[in-house]
Amino acid sequence: MADQPTQAVQDYLKAIHQLGGADAGVASGKIASALGVKAPSVTGMLKRLADAGWIEYTRESGAKLTPTGLSEALRVIRRHRLVELFLTQVLKLDWSEVDAEAEALEHAISPRLEQALADYLGEPHEDPHGHPIPSRTGEMKARNLKRLSEFRSGDTVVVREAQDDNPDRLRHWRAQGLTPGARVRVLSYQELDDLFEVEVDGTLVRLGSEGLSGLRGELIPSADTK
Repeated sequence: MADQPTQAVQDYLKAIHQLGGADAGVASGKIASALGVKAPSVTGMLKRLADAGWIEYTRESGAKLTPTGLSEALRVIRRHRLVELFLTQVLKLDWSEVDAEAEALEHAISPRLEQALADYLGEPHEDPHGHPIPSRTGEMKARNLKRLSEFRSGDTVVVREAQDDNPDRLRHWRAQGLTPGARVRVLSYQELDDLFEVEVDGTLVRLGSEGLSGLRGELIPSADTK
């Protein structure tokens, strides 16, 4: 196995992790869709990753990260999310702009620069979109979050994470106040029209399931909302 994985290897390992490949096998079709590449080339790459020891792979069970592959995937994710936070906090880029920039920069950052960024930012726990940042030792806290569209009338939810791959949607959420840390109270859900009425920090917002898609949060116990 190569000491320093190529950019393509890093991209595959990160994609497999984001699709749940740390715990179970991921189908090659899902990986192809996530990376925007054709299925035959994915199959060939997965075989090479398996031969190199990054993943376990069969056509039937899909691709699952080995301990070595998981460690490398978490390193790439850590660099990506540290860069996103640096770009927003220090360079003041909008949170809708930083995913693509971090995608390019994550492969060029040395371990020394990675740690310098972490030290400068105070070894942060979350990126601008609320996603957890792996620690320097490769640990990342698991969360039990639900999509906002899964909550119903009477629920009060705190937004924890926003999917970061759609700049237009991120700008829309920002305008609506739907950012990590926001409190959302579900006022009503009209199933026939697929329309949610929610109160976001005191402001009424109407959105469909698609408008909430990509936002994840957790229920606030009723005693805490009084």
